[in-house]
Amino acid sequence: MKTLVSLIAVGCLIAGAAAASAGGDLSKDKEINDGLLIMAVAEKIQRECSSIGGRLGRARSFASKLEEQAMARGYTKAEIDAYVRDDYAKYRVREKRNDYFQSKGASDEDAASLCVLGRDEIARGSSIGYLLRAK
Repeated sequence: MKTLVSLIAVGCLIAGAAAASAGGDLSKDKEINDGLLIMAVAEKIQRECSSIGGRLGRARSFASKLEEQAMARGYTKAEIDAYVRDDYAKYRVREKRNDYFQSKGASDEDAASLCVLGRDEIARGSSIGYLLRAK
């Protein structure tokens, strides 16, 4: 499961990485930011909720597509990798994720509320639910 967490964390930062280091501003790219949020929400839910797991293959594919989108916009792998290690970028992703939780009546500090949200995302067949599975 650590592999899934790492993979999702990398995917969550890919687009923002390119934005900060390449001179462009992917942080304003709605498609990329929506992808980052989806991955960050799914990662936290599967990490905190013991009755929900992540779908590794789907997460890899999703992360790969985000990276391909960033690279298609002119950002290099080196630029993306550099940002993945940036603490401020990680902080920004967590803040957006926590805002999403709050908008859905959940809390990043309450595993039970994350489980409820996760089960709802799975049941609705949302993009977040697509990355999760009930155990």
